[in-house]
Amino acid sequence: MSTLAERAVARTPRRLALRFGGMSDRAIAWLFITPSVLLLLAINIFPLLWSIQLSFTNYRANRPNAAIRFVGLDNYRDILTDPEVWHAMQATAHFVMWSIALEFVLGFGLALLINRRFRGHSFWTTIILLPMMLSPAVVGNFWTFLLQPQIGLFNSAIALLTGLDPSSFQMIGNVRLAPWSIIMVDTWMWTPYVMLICLAGLRSIPEYIYEAAEVDRASPWRQFWSITLPMVMPFLMLAILFRAIENFKMFDMVNLLTSGGPGSTTEVASITLKREAFEKWRTGYSSALAIILFVTVFGAANIYVKVLNRVKQR
Repeated sequence: MSTLAERAVARTPRRLALRFGGMSDRAIAWLFITPSVLLLLAINIFPLLWSIQLSFTNYRANRPNAAIRFVGLDNYRDILTDPEVWHAMQATAHFVMWSIALEFVLGFGLALLINRRFRGHSFWTTIILLPMMLSPAVVGNFWTFLLQPQIGLFNSAIALLTGLDPSSFQMIGNVRLAPWSIIMVDTWMWTPYVMLICLAGLRSIPEYIYEAAEVDRASPWRQFWSITLPMVMPFLMLAILFRAIENFKMFDMVNLLTSGGPGSTTEVASITLKREAFEKWRTGYSSALAIILFVTVFGAANIYVKVLNRVKQR
């Protein structure tokens, strides 16, 4: 090994060796990661800046040769006064709030169960994680088939339990049930993700804390409220943050499952953005909508992270 190192040093040009010899380890590290950082900035920052520029124009992607006119804040004013956009934001908020609440409860409950290390817990953990390993496009098509009123297994199972006619109701075709269908599918897919984060938090709690609580004759319920929940809370809040960001920009699963229907009942903000950009070809308008959604998510995440830091400091 030393011979190879000596050969490498011997074959290094003297000028290059002197140049690197006077650099600190931190400077050498930055030298290696700078190309990757510049590439990531070009991939992420350039589209953002270009979208900001387009949001102040009437540009249409299907008319690249047409004259581009500067419209100022007209696109932003039209978006903020458009009832359809506010309806999409309301549908998005309904989807995000209920899916996060269900994933929080079910994920934390499964984590508490798996943490007991019963016989076969590794096998059942793997089974529970299977939905998370699937692509959202696959999940959308899979559940579209399951929720069919005539041949779907979901309606047949409900009919078996309640005695209803399987074709008497439609989950993805009913105005009242369609929003809950996308919430149910998202909960089925991403509850294992929340469970993993909660399980990591439960496994990080030292055993001697529970031993001390048992010495003080604390009941299991008291141990849960005084030890388990407070120490796992940062992990829970982190899981909620990740899932809220992902659900706010959810597109592929909802698009394949309901396409925003029936009507515009399940038309979340990402589907509205897609329709404005690639169906109506209002590129400037859709760029402004994308910037508004970005600022909304960024601002909400920033506030949430500050709250999370305060919780960790307690």
